Amino acid sequence: MTAYHLTNHLFNFMAPAAFVAVLVVLLSRLFGRVFKSKKPLALGLYAQIAIVFIAGLVVLLAGLVFFGRDGKMATYTALVLGAATCQWVLLRGWKK
Repeated sequence: MTAYHLTNHLFNFMAPAAFVAVLVVLLSRLFGRVFKSKKPLALGLYAQIAIVFIAGLVVLLAGLVFFGRDGKMATYTALVLGAATCQWVLLRGWKK
């Protein structure tokens, strides 16, 4: 496997985590303004995206180890749930 192929595989492995991280953080900001949340955001935009992205990569890696292959729908479901839970914790969603 050449370096180009390895890089391509790694980027394609990380792409779902990046997409979900950006989507979850931006949607949480949008709906936070719609519902007029009184609490400020825990961190800046890029910090939240980075933390949710890293959590997503951990979930994808765990799915790869558990199932022995990439791209299982159960792993992607766990990715969405993990990213949403991470964002909820970052915003201290349990406090009102």
